[in-house]
Amino acid sequence: MSRAARGPLLLGAAGLTLAGAVHALTFAPGPLPDWALAITQILALAVAARVTLYAPSARQAWLRGWLFSFATYALGLYWIFISLHRYGDLAAPLAVAAVLALSAFLALFPATAGALARRYTPLAADSTPGRVLSATLAWGALWAGFEWIRAVLLTGFPWLNIGYAQVDSPIAGWAPLLGVHGMALLSAFAAAAIASLWRPAGQQKQPRDGRHALAAGVALALAAAGWPLSRIDWSAPSGEPLNVRLVQGNIEQSQKFDPALLDQSLRRHLELAAMPPAPGVPAPQMVILPETVLPVFQDQLDPRVWEIWREVAARQNAVIAMGAPVHDVVNGRDRYTNSVLGFDGQTPASQLISGATAMRYDKRHLVPWGEYVPPGFHWFVEMLNIPLGDFDRGAERQTPFAVGGQHIAFNICYEDLFGPDLLPALQSGPNGEPGATILVNVSNLGWFGDSWALRQHLQIGRLRTIETARPMLTATNTGITAAIDAKGHVAAQLAPLRPGVLPVSVQGMAGLTPYARFGDKSALALIGLALIAAFGINRPRRN
Repeated sequence: MSRAARGPLLLGAAGLTLAGAVHALTFAPGPLPDWALAITQILALAVAARVTLYAPSARQAWLRGWLFSFATYALGLYWIFISLHRYGDLAAPLAVAAVLALSAFLALFPATAGALARRYTPLAADSTPGRVLSATLAWGALWAGFEWIRAVLLTGFPWLNIGYAQVDSPIAGWAPLLGVHGMALLSAFAAAAIASLWRPAGQQKQPRDGRHALAAGVALALAAAGWPLSRIDWSAPSGEPLNVRLVQGNIEQSQKFDPALLDQSLRRHLELAAMPPAPGVPAPQMVILPETVLPVFQDQLDPRVWEIWREVAARQNAVIAMGAPVHDVVNGRDRYTNSVLGFDGQTPASQLISGATAMRYDKRHLVPWGEYVPPGFHWFVEMLNIPLGDFDRGAERQTPFAVGGQHIAFNICYEDLFGPDLLPALQSGPNGEPGATILVNVSNLGWFGDSWALRQHLQIGRLRTIETARPMLTATNTGITAAIDAKGHVAAQLAPLRPGVLPVSVQGMAGLTPYARFGDKSALALIGLALIAAFGINRPRRN
């Protein structure tokens, strides 16, 4: 290849990498402000749409889409390096390689979407308005469709779904109807429509048919329609507000599983849970502590410690909910779960020791390599100095905790990435028991330091509240501990990496959004219809 030919190729690769890196900045505030995330994301994504739809071949479209997406995931998920290297003792080169390998795999999905769009609905400088609409619609639908595949294939990893960048935009108004995947469809379509307005060099001075802006007009109208949708109240207040104390212990991850420091960790959480309320602050009816507050199985804890916790619950006259690994025996088989145990001052100590409390939630969606080891990967786990286990999965629907007239459904760690997994708890139970009025996520993001992971996770929680029209509380070890209302607004939060408590009064909500009723089915149906329409518009006419 000549030097003249290599120059544009290298410039294109550098530009795509830069655009992908900018795209990675849009999934949570910092360094970009929250108001800039949505538009920056669509403009960066428009670069990917432009270079794939106008690529000389489907193969070139695939390579360009892969490079853009690889840059997005490699930067956007950099925090995985922290857990592998700093806390997992994996050598830095191997930790970098692991992040890059994961990013390379995740980039296969959008790359394939772009290649298929280029193969079946290509664009050219002389494309008709109908072909432009067809191509942009197909590009958006394929991108969103492959986002959904990424969310379900091999247990799924939907982090950095493009819908999460739109939490503060009008497109979020569609979330109660279509969920994050419907938002991804609208975002990708808007990006492709903007890309179609980008005229090739040398044609800027030529007059252009105004109908070429049809796709952009449709995308703008759909995005704008989200604003009135966001004004709809999809749920209504239920019962009296619940006074809750969220505890953030801020235990350094390198110390959390050190047996010598177990007492210190428990003492800090006990002190925070037992604090008297500040003047003018109502006494908590419920105290919520993060994931794995107990770094040992509940039956390994000295029974005297459980007695102390029961005394704290009795003095506070409150229900305490704490994350703990639980070991029990079911039908003669040992069972291990990542759980939340709920108890009050009247709960028998024997129930706490056995894990058989009336209020209990067992994690359903387990983390690969963290809570179970996929077949064939034990060699990788053996290289890490991270406490891992093969946990059992919880049931699809588990009875919400009933406290103060509210019904609280828990999820643990990255379970809130999977919107459909949260929906069964919103429905009435098999015996007619009420569905959840409040959602709670308990996490330990200490594995990732003070990184984007904390803020990205908060954005994900915000979108879950908009989809379900339910408030969500987040209680985390190192942050971000927060209260999010049913419209996705952060009502209060604690600064990360500091111990403290967050007293909040949260109003439970009842009523089901269309998304809560149908899950991803509506978005998938719309993606399918968009593809049918795109290919129908693009079909050659017979004379």
